[in-house]
Amino acid sequence: MTPILEVQSVNKRFGGLKALDDVNLTVMEGTVHAIIGPNGAGKSTLLNCFVGRLVPDTGTVTFAGQSLIGKKPHEINQAGVSRVFQTPEIFEDLTVLENVMIPALAQRDGAFRLHGWHPLSREAEIRDKAERALADVAMADRRNMPSGSLSRGDKRRLEMAMCLVQEPRLLLLDEPTAGMARADTNATIDLLKRIGSERNITKVVIEHDMHVVFSLADRISVLAQGHVIVEDAPENIKGNAKVQEAYLGGAHL
Repeated sequence: MTPILEVQSVNKRFGGLKALDDVNLTVMEGTVHAIIGPNGAGKSTLLNCFVGRLVPDTGTVTFAGQSLIGKKPHEINQAGVSRVFQTPEIFEDLTVLENVMIPALAQRDGAFRLHGWHPLSREAEIRDKAERALADVAMADRRNMPSGSLSRGDKRRLEMAMCLVQEPRLLLLDEPTAGMARADTNATIDLLKRIGSERNITKVVIEHDMHVVFSLADRISVLAQGHVIVEDAPENIKGNAKVQEAYLGGAHL
């Protein structure tokens, strides 16, 4: 396997708070790499450095051999990185299908355009691509529903389709099961496993639910106080003394 995402000596301060402290991380292509840690550990800050929402004070972030430092979020997206947000980011006034067509248009054209007066439904090529993405997440039968009427679990699946339609090489998932009932959580785990077997997409998962982490991850990095305290295979994480200490005796594990 070859590295697809490499983070070297990344530091980030907010005033007197050091949110990231000399973070080093390597994600291998085709794997699921989980990033866990207690609240305030720096997980979301690190993810925001991956997608251009934050610029590290020092250090490098490299995707597929290309530096991401200084690039804008849409440029990083165009390079092949998609993100599923902690709270689903969808267009609630549009239908499910239209939501998936929008990022497909942006991926094709470099920006969202309506092409004059033509409605979204006239974009046959994009519509077909969006239909396939909806089928991948088992939502084809909801294509004409207003997205604002969906359950939280279905909104999460819709957002997944909005990412998949862009055919990313790297998918970043920020607490993909937050607020879900256990049945929806297990359905999301199954969906992510199926995506992994059918598509060559590397995934980085930030998640508090250890059931999700240990069901999916090939590799786990543990953040505490902005620093990676351990990186190891899942089977070695539970009993690691540093991880137990970070989680105040392991109550979360």
